Amino acid sequence: MVFGGVEEDRTPDLRIANAALSQLSYHPRKRGVFYRLGRNATNPAIPTPVRGLQSLAPPYSRTGMDIKAPYGYREIVPLTKTHRVALPAERVAPPALRNLTALPLSCAEFAAAARDYPIAFVSSDGRNFVAMAILGLEERQNLFVAADGTWDGGTYLPAYVRRYPFCMTRVTVSGREQPERIACVEKSAISAQGEMLHDEKGDPLPAWEARKKLLFEYEADLARTEEMCGALAGLGVLETFTMQAVPNAGAPLAMTGMYRVAEQKLNDLPAEKLRELAQTGVLARVYCHLLSLANFARLLDRRR
Repeated sequence: MVFGGVEEDRTPDLRIANAALSQLSYHPRKRGVFYRLGRNATNPAIPTPVRGLQSLAPPYSRTGMDIKAPYGYREIVPLTKTHRVALPAERVAPPALRNLTALPLSCAEFAAAARDYPIAFVSSDGRNFVAMAILGLEERQNLFVAADGTWDGGTYLPAYVRRYPFCMTRVTVSGREQPERIACVEKSAISAQGEMLHDEKGDPLPAWEARKKLLFEYEADLARTEEMCGALAGLGVLETFTMQAVPNAGAPLAMTGMYRVAEQKLNDLPAEKLRELAQTGVLARVYCHLLSLANFARLLDRRR
């Protein structure tokens, strides 16, 4: 197992950040209700839950809206309190996520995820970065999912999988991104035989309460992760690298298009910057990321 620098992105599954993240559009025709996230008054970058269901008030009711579907999702629609949803069994990965080589990871998950997965950063433009848990060594390969779709019970299950089929997403109306984010659901999961999420009065049932809590907390964590990635990029400590491995059988493997924190650049930062990173919790996450890179060897063991 060899790590080195690389200038070119040749691994298709890692071209996922920003422009390469899958995006879909949805144009609703009827009024409905949806959960939304507003902006935190102290830190506008951190979304804040708005209690209860909100009406699809103007401008949403007056014009079509574009909804950006998260990576790995197919077609999403705003979640309403009348929806019945087919919920996946515990630790069973939905088909849409079973063949992904990497999944987005929030900074709150670094410590738990670092025990099982390599954590790398991915960017499509070298300026904006996304933290990812690497799940395989080849295109469309997830080494943690069995043939029946069950995720390895001895490993950490990323929140990205646990929140499915729900998600929070940004809304664009007439080309302008709105400040709120709304709760959506994978359209294919809506089923007359699915579970009720709200009672006849519209009050949330336990099946939805726990998932709503995960959904809102995870969205806030992703916003904090975006801030962390921006801070590391701004300090110039991220560098490209490649993973090269030679299996016992078959052709050599190479994964490119990933970024890591350069330890020497980190050590060369002024003391006040390191202190700031430590006080904000970023430094602890950086060490989790660096230690996790040894898990590439464990991925090779899983592949054999």
